[in-house]
Amino acid sequence: MSDALTIKTAEETTYDIVSLGEVMLRLDPGAGRIRTTRQFAASEGGGEYNVARGLRRAFQKRGAILTSLVRNEVGLLLEDLILTGGLDTRFIHWVDDDGIGQSARNGLNFTERGFGVRGAVGCSDRAHTAISQLTPEDIDLDYLFGELGVRWLHTGGIYAALSEQASETALAVIKKAKEYGTVVSYDLNYRPSLWNLHGGKARAQEVNKSLAPFVDVMIGNEEDFTACLGLEIEGANENLD
Repeated sequence: MSDALTIKTAEETTYDIVSLGEVMLRLDPGAGRIRTTRQFAASEGGGEYNVARGLRRAFQKRGAILTSLVRNEVGLLLEDLILTGGLDTRFIHWVDDDGIGQSARNGLNFTERGFGVRGAVGCSDRAHTAISQLTPEDIDLDYLFGELGVRWLHTGGIYAALSEQASETALAVIKKAKEYGTVVSYDLNYRPSLWNLHGGKARAQEVNKSLAPFVDVMIGNEEDFTACLGLEIEGANENLD
């Protein structure tokens, strides 16, 4: 039996790559510090989103993003940035703005650069985001994977860690993609700060083990595979050296 992946042709599909995940507004203080700057450069970013954007911009692959945004000025800015990145936005699920972000909001990610021995510093503001509440029913998955056709779906552990709903939606979308013969990749991308909010490492392993049987390409390093799947890596100590 061959272990080679069977990938649909470009001619029989609308998209080469579709990513499922959060897209946050990234605010960069340039050469300064977050705590002292008085201006930021705005861009978009997200662990899963960056894969589709990179494939579109570097290799001209036809891509789309599955995500959810609040329809306000920040959400519309994110949409414009996604369009600039070359991805199809028709599968963004829009949520009405309540005026204060109590029911749902768009995520923010402040990121400053590292210099010398000082590492980069990130400060995320992403609780109760619209994407963490996305359900499988919010997107016409049969239309996407069945009628339009997708060669490759990418998602990962950052998205799955956002909430219990996100974990459930990730599984449903992956299963639907497999139903229509789409190849699925999953980046474990273990983030303790996200999983600590609901169940910690034990819950991370429970969720990722439920997703693993439906994944064709699993991506991660030693820490990801030990933390997310409970695998023992020969020769690695508690510091993963």
